[in-house]
Amino acid sequence: MGTTDPIEKPIIFFDGVCNLCNASVQFIIKRDKQGKFLFSSLQSTEAQRSLPSELVEFNNYQSLVLKKGEDIKTKSSAALTISRHLSGLWPALYFFMIIPKFLRDFIYDIIASNRYKWFGRKDECMIPSPEFKTRFIN
Repeated sequence: MGTTDPIEKPIIFFDGVCNLCNASVQFIIKRDKQGKFLFSSLQSTEAQRSLPSELVEFNNYQSLVLKKGEDIKTKSSAALTISRHLSGLWPALYFFMIIPKFLRDFIYDIIASNRYKWFGRKDECMIPSPEFKTRFIN
């Protein structure tokens, strides 16, 4: 897993039953060559334990959450911050942080509200492949 203590690694919390979210996790894993991120579903006990209760309870799993230490980013800010650490040209997307958060999140919310309708959902949270299992927290 590298020399970084896993507790110090950023954790990406995602809706474990959402097909779009699961595809996004697979996308991130393929472009996170150095294994900078850990993953956990918003439905997990890890999310209940380490995220503020109001974020988990009222989020309704509508937001991607990025947590590093005490710093928590949600929605478009989380997605753009993650892109900044991926291989290839994806870090260039971080440029969109100049757009006011309320506008970025407005578009994010439209996609999040329709993600099950557009991309479908699973009955259970995804099970990571054996090669990436160490990057997932319960």
